[in-house]
Amino acid sequence: MTISILLKTTISILASLILAPILLGIINRVKAGFAGRVGQPLLQPYYDIFKLLKKGLFYSTTTSWIFRWGTLVSLAVIVCALLIVPCGPFPALISFKGDIFLLVYLMGVVRFITVISALDTGSSFEGMGSSREMFFSALAEPALLLALMGLAKVTDSFSLTSIANTLSATNWFNNGASLALLMGTLFIVLLSENARIPIDDPNTHLELTMIHEVMVLDHSGPDFAVINYISALKLWIFSAIIAPVLFPIHTNNIIADFSVWLSGMVLISIAVGIVESSMARLRLTVIPQFLLGATALAITAIVLTWIG
Repeated sequence: MTISILLKTTISILASLILAPILLGIINRVKAGFAGRVGQPLLQPYYDIFKLLKKGLFYSTTTSWIFRWGTLVSLAVIVCALLIVPCGPFPALISFKGDIFLLVYLMGVVRFITVISALDTGSSFEGMGSSREMFFSALAEPALLLALMGLAKVTDSFSLTSIANTLSATNWFNNGASLALLMGTLFIVLLSENARIPIDDPNTHLELTMIHEVMVLDHSGPDFAVINYISALKLWIFSAIIAPVLFPIHTNNIIADFSVWLSGMVLISIAVGIVESSMARLRLTVIPQFLLGATALAITAIVLTWIG
């Protein structure tokens, strides 16, 4: 690896690790604007994480080493996933043919660790949330995998970095309908995987309606800070996959390309905020239909690429 490529991949990792929480701040400001409020500062997610890091840790006597190490293992896995996701014009540190399947696998590992950590508490509420999480994720994962395979078909590449570098205005001209459907699928998966409305409400305090948040009720202090940071990284990863599809622009100016890509990330966060401000959370019985609809969109997109 040359010094130039090493520098670009280092910038990619640092930008992702540093800028990820700001997407949550953008969503909160958009929601506040729709509600007619000033809202939290844009950097409030950073303040919350640092505040939690200063607090003490409390563990239930019923928990084991699984609960105590779960957050750190989840953080390590999500960072591994981050290493294969490109940051706009900056390539990923690890890129190989088939890394799209590794990304899906790593996201599943993070979910599995979160679920077993919740079950380790012995709480009936957290068990309920874990059951819902696994059921809905079983419906969201096929949609994610099919959407990534659809992008691979359009670009003739099975690597996330190659997909991001290959996507162009020509692809939209030749396969515009397919790309629009794939982008819609990925956006629905983003809402599901990040526990956003209409799938879940990250700000709810009603335990009987919670999905993801109920699984982390027993976490405190630094552990909860890590969980919030993992949520920001997950949102960043899914947004980073959608942004090159939204703005497939490549110039010889790496600063301009990064600015355009970053604008796409901001627009995706704004779109999430608009969705959460304009519609209510779906009933639990309707969510499976919503996620199956995302899978149907991905299948339709793949069919269109084959016959197009």
